[in-house]
Amino acid sequence: MADAVIVVALLLTAASATAAVATRDPARQALVLAVLGLLLGVVFTVLQAPDVGLSQLAVGSALTPLLIMLSVRKVKRRGKQDDK
Repeated sequence: MADAVIVVALLLTAASATAAVATRDPARQALVLAVLGLLLGVVFTVLQAPDVGLSQLAVGSALTPLLIMLSVRKVKRRGKQDDK
């Protein structure tokens, strides 16, 4: 039973990592990256490393996508100012 959960978690992680690479829009990449961080947190928890899982949840699914979204917003705003 536990092996099946590990396999499913790893397959979902691989699928979301592939989706993150295949996505072209940076805003959507940040969203997919948040899902990837969440799934990696689940994988670490299933593999009995809950402290690493909690760190991954904080950094991988919250902080990194937030920084990417703020950067995309800043670049888009700067591009609109240059057009004027």
